[in-house]
Amino acid sequence: MRDILEAVAAGDLDPAVAEARLSGYATTGAGRFDAARETRRGVPEAILAEGKTPEEAATLATAAVRSTGRAILTRATDAHVDAVADELDETATLDRDHRARTLVARAPDFEGPTLDATVGLVTGGTSDAEAAGEAAVILEAMGASVTRVEDVGVAHLGRVLDHLDTLRDADVLIVAAGREGALPTVVAGLVDTPVIGLPVSTGYGHGGAGEAALAGMLQSCTVISTVNVDAGFVAGAQAGLVARAVSDARGATEGDGEADRSDADER
Repeated sequence: MRDILEAVAAGDLDPAVAEARLSGYATTGAGRFDAARETRRGVPEAILAEGKTPEEAATLATAAVRSTGRAILTRATDAHVDAVADELDETATLDRDHRARTLVARAPDFEGPTLDATVGLVTGGTSDAEAAGEAAVILEAMGASVTRVEDVGVAHLGRVLDHLDTLRDADVLIVAAGREGALPTVVAGLVDTPVIGLPVSTGYGHGGAGEAALAGMLQSCTVISTVNVDAGFVAGAQAGLVARAVSDARGATEGDGEADRSDADER
């Protein structure tokens, strides 16, 4: 603690960074940023821009970059992005996904995690790309490799079957679908991989806005887990945690194998 305080007094450490290290969060006029979430939970903190003014989003993004080296914004408008760019003033690189409505800002020296695991990201149609894209951003932030299988809705099952080998090779799958939400159920019946259903608010009429998709996934005959409507962040985070467990298990297995080989060499 003393080293941190002395560094602040000497001007070598930003007070926001010091606060984050001591308390686990940084306090701003726009709220508190949970700087320790990734260490504590394995999932990076994200800033939900929706409902925040551009200035509030920019303030929190700045605290995030200063305390962790990275800021992730979801549901961001052009106004939010412009405010973040002005606030950070070229002190961070910005990666904007217009379709997914996300923004990732990284300090020049930031290095993210890398996992030895692959997440398959499956969409029923192009309309599902926004929620799926949000999941992809979180997965990449957590260090997982992402393989996309797009536009394979159940209106033509041949489209799913054409990608069956790819689906089976993934360590965990996120399957996004709107309308009646049948795609995750179909996919889960074809693979031995954990499947996370992501209902999307596409469709219209009775059960529209994702309600039918959510109900269908909750009532799935095959075994899947389901997140809320358009909850790309949650789906990505859940799949990322599975990917991290897989990666850790692979690392442990490889370590055991190296130890066994070493013992054999000694004998």
